[in-house]
Amino acid sequence: MTSRTKIFEDMTTALREHDQKKLAAIRLFWAAIRQKEIDSRVQGKETKLDDTQVLAVLEKMIKQRRDSIEQYTAGNRLDLAAKEAEEIEVLQIYLPQQFTKEELEKIIQEAVQSSGATSTKDVGKVIGLLKTKIQGRADMGAVSARIKEILT
Repeated sequence: MTSRTKIFEDMTTALREHDQKKLAAIRLFWAAIRQKEIDSRVQGKETKLDDTQVLAVLEKMIKQRRDSIEQYTAGNRLDLAAKEAEEIEVLQIYLPQQFTKEELEKIIQEAVQSSGATSTKDVGKVIGLLKTKIQGRADMGAVSARIKEILT
């Protein structure tokens, strides 16, 4: 079953169960996917996002919500921050299982060695090797910070 199919089925289920919070978050996700598909049309031909593209949309949405939580908390709008946190909770269902710290550390070390990176100027090279392996399974900001630690 593709990610798109699962998302659509979950949206239908949330609608039937009258789960408004879950339904709202899934509808936002579905709308973002559809918008990305519409934006990527070539000469009017319908295109469907594959699972990796859907995952990229999901990661972007979660990152936006985390940023919003920081801003709402700083602005003392805890009600809005709580709403964003609820959306993140629903969206995280669609993320693949996250790497453990040990697994991630091993993958980063291997990528640093195989890329031949020697300084912080090579961080992009290492991230390029890792991006497809760890997409959706680790926070890229934390990964980037760890690579910088290793290379300094």
